[in-house]
Parts: sequence; C-alpha cells; structure tokens
Amino acid sequence: MDWTGLIREFVTLTVVIDPVGTIPVYLFAVQSVPRHLHRRFAIRAIVIATLVLLAFLVGGQIILETLGLRLGSFQIAGGIVLFIFAMTMIFGDSKPAREIEEAERDDHLAGAVFPLAMPSIASPGAMLAIVVLTDNYTEPLSDQLITAGMLIAVLLFTLGLLLAASVIHRLIGNTGASVISRVMGIILATIAVDQVVGGMDAMGILDMAAPPPASVGTLGA
Repeated sequence: MDWTGLIREFVTLTVVIDPVGTIPVYLFAVQSVPRHLHRRFAIRAIVIATLVLLAFLVGGQIILETLGLRLGSFQIAGGIVLFIFAMTMIFGDSKPAREIEEAERDDHLAGAVFPLAMPSIASPGAMLAIVVLTDNYTEPLSDQLITAGMLIAVLLFTLGLLLAASVIHRLIGNTGASVISRVMGIILATIAVDQVVGGMDAMGILDMAAPPPASVGTLGA
C-alpha cells in the first residue's frame, strides 16, 4: 500500500473541502434556523455534499470519455484550475467572506444546499479534485474505494466541526478561519502544480522516470 499517495490524497481532499473555512458559512446559514434544527441542518448539508462528490467520483471519468477527452489532459486542466482556485484562497477574499456575500445576494437561500453543501463543502475544486484522484482504468476498484472512504472521512470530520461550530468560532473567529484557509491555499497550489506535471508525464510531454543507474563500466570510462 502506497502510504505516501494515500496521505497526499487525504491532504488534497481536506484542502479543497476546507472544513474549517466552512464554519463561518454554516453559522451564517443557520442564523434564521431554530436551534433545535441546527444538527439536522448540518447533517443534511453533509449528505447532499457527499452524494454530489461521490457522483463525480463514479461518473466524472465516464463523462470525460464520452466527450473523447484523455485523463492526462484533464489532469493538466484540473491542475491549472486548482492553482487558480488556490490563488483566490491566498490573495482573494477569504472563502467564508466570499460565500456569505454570495448567499446574502440570493433571495431564495436554501441554507443547507446553498451556500453550505454547495459551493462551500462540495466546491468546484473538490469536484475537480475527486475526478483527478481516480482513474477507472489504471487504479483497481480497491484503490477507488479507499479514495471514497477518505472522502467520507473528511466529510465526517467536517460534520464534526459543524456540530461544534459555535465553540470553534468563539476560539478562532472569522480571522482565524481566514488564516487557515490561506495556509490551505498554499498547500493546494503546490498540489496543483504537481497535478500539472503528472498530467504532462501521463501524456508523454515530460519523462518523469528516474534515470537508470550508471553501470560500473560506464563510471570507469
């Protein structure tokens, strides 16, 4: 089992879902919701986000193949988009502030769906990442199930944070959530660059294979 790859996938999913950055969005969304419904509200949002992301995990590559696109091309495009997404996390408005502003402009706010489930939890970056992380042909079903399990683990962690949102928000505030989101943006930018390089390698544009060790005879020449 490739533990390095598993850790990398887990970090990628955690960064693009950004559980901590979701807390202020959740607190805004439940402002007009009775307190006894907050738990059900959080669970509903997580269930919707889980279904959306699992749908992309299962059907994302099928859509690509229907359009006649290669996974390597998608990896490169996905890496570029993830990099731009990371730049907005680092230099733009913080994730909570941006999504709360969008929600305030919406007259038909369906709290648990928008902005909480989408685009805060099941963000475009998360949808993109889950497709890039799974290849239906080169990865066995067991590896894809592991990726699905890690996705569910991150979402359950997000649910735990939402259920404890009031306490956490008192500790870190909007500023703390913004700082954490920007740090995650830096990590995501690094992952995005690696995705572009990996896509180029998959398409044969770059040869990332390690050079063969020199023989003794060659060294002596």
